[in-house]
Amino acid sequence: MKASGADIIVIGAGPAGMMAAIRAGRMGRRVLLLERNASCGKKLLLSGKGRCNLSNACSREEFFRRFSGQGAFLRNALDKFYYPELTAFFAERGLELAVERQGRIFPRSGGASGVLHVLFAELKKLGVQTVFGCRVRGIETAGGRARGVALHGSGRFAAGKVILASGGVSYAFTGSSGDGHEMARSLGHDITPLLPALAPLRTARQYPSLDGLLLKNVKAVFFFTVKGKKKRLESPVGEIVFHSRGIGGALILSISGRISRLLAEGAKVDLEIDLKPGLERAVLEARLLREFGSAPGSRIEKILCALMPARLAAVFCRECGVECRKQAGQITSAERGRIVEHMKSFTFGIKGASLEEAMVTCGGVSLKQIDPRSMESRLVKGLYFAGEIIDLDADTGGFNLQAAFSTGYLAGESAASGGEGNVR
Repeated sequence: MKASGADIIVIGAGPAGMMAAIRAGRMGRRVLLLERNASCGKKLLLSGKGRCNLSNACSREEFFRRFSGQGAFLRNALDKFYYPELTAFFAERGLELAVERQGRIFPRSGGASGVLHVLFAELKKLGVQTVFGCRVRGIETAGGRARGVALHGSGRFAAGKVILASGGVSYAFTGSSGDGHEMARSLGHDITPLLPALAPLRTARQYPSLDGLLLKNVKAVFFFTVKGKKKRLESPVGEIVFHSRGIGGALILSISGRISRLLAEGAKVDLEIDLKPGLERAVLEARLLREFGSAPGSRIEKILCALMPARLAAVFCRECGVECRKQAGQITSAERGRIVEHMKSFTFGIKGASLEEAMVTCGGVSLKQIDPRSMESRLVKGLYFAGEIIDLDADTGGFNLQAAFSTGYLAGESAASGGEGNVR
């Protein structure tokens, strides 16, 4: 392929890459956007089960707290482009956004496809040259500066600025293969371990009969041992879903990145589910006494169905060591104590999570080697990073997508500002 004649090359047409190309294009730069897939935003279309949770209407400080300890790295990016600017961007192009529960921001209509339509239309309007089915092999440099990209097979594109927004390694079928991390590593960048985040967790014991069962208004408490010290990580009250190989749901997904890091560090992790977080043990035991006393001839499994989903009751009895067909009037004090204890701490050993099921990658290009004021590499001039390729991951709620848009916007603006444009 011939040189593009572009000022800026953007690798990856996901949310970060598209926003970077749009911002640079609006600043009058000639932009070449390279995408290995046959279309833009393949992973974006899957976000929020197609509804596309774009952002969150929370304070900056709350936003930073929702990341795994390094959210403040995004301060400059959010100063440039946070949810008010994101909302205005889409509204000006005919897509209204709405704030829903917990501050989550969604399109009023159209979902992810509506978001993608706006972004792609803006790329075309600005004359951004987009090449699909184009796989980049590496970033070319000279004199410590980016000079273009080399393609798989043969061919190259030249430009004085390159924005690497190729994503992580989650949902690999969407094209997130980790190529970008290898490009960055080859230029001397450190890549923190790539682990699953926003993913269900695999448990030591599985319950296939509970597959798909949703538990509402429960609490998850993780216990882990690091350097001989036992610590705990507690979730708010919310939802958990059983899977054939473990557990998922909003509570689990939000905390899975931190659990992945702990397991990678060699920590032993156990999960306790509090099925009745609103009831103290003494209150719960008193309620059981009333239930057992009012129906002494009823099977214990039937009585437990008033306190938990029917599918869980039989499994729960086995875990407590109580015969599910035993009559309530025959339950001993010790058995009742075990029932209460398991309701407050239904325990699972955690084995890990799978990148194949993860929505987001935990890990990536080290933040120490990226200037947060510009998203430019501290090692290679003219090379910028944006989106999931960076070592940042957050809870569910629109935080990861906003981070992609914000870092993309800042990278595009920085790359478009002065110096070393087209390389011939």
